[in-house]
Amino acid sequence: MVAVAMVAVMGAALYAGIGVAFSQLRLSRENLRATQILEGKMEIVRQYNWDQVANYSGFIPTSFTESFFANNPTNSSANFVYTGQVSVKTAPISESYSNDLKMITIKLTWKSGSATHTRQATTFVSQYGLQRYVY
Repeated sequence: MVAVAMVAVMGAALYAGIGVAFSQLRLSRENLRATQILEGKMEIVRQYNWDQVANYSGFIPTSFTESFFANNPTNSSANFVYTGQVSVKTAPISESYSNDLKMITIKLTWKSGSATHTRQATTFVSQYGLQRYVY
C-alpha cells in the first residue's frame, strides 16, 4: 500500500514536471520569436536615412502586427500575434547636438495564456552618423 502511494506521488510529480517543462519551452519559443521580430525591425530602421527618420510621420509605421509563424502569416491555428508600436522621439539629452539625434523605440506585446508579455528595443539615429559615411 505504501509503495502504491509512493508511485502515485512520483507519477503526479513527474506529470507536473513535464507540464512545467513544456510551458517553459513555449515561453522560450515566444521570446525567441519576439527577439527575431525586434531585430528585423531594427535592421529596417538601420537602413533609413536622416530625412526619413526626422520626417517619420507617414513614413515609419507607428504600429504593426507580426505572426508567431513567419511562414504562416494568417496564424490560422492559434491566432497568435505580436503587436508592436514604434516611437520616434528627440533623444533625451541636453547636449548641443540633441536636435541631430533621434531615439527610436520598438515595443512588442503579446498574450500567452493569461499573461501579457512585452519586450522592447531602443536605438539612436544621428543626422551625421553611419548613413553619411562614405566607403
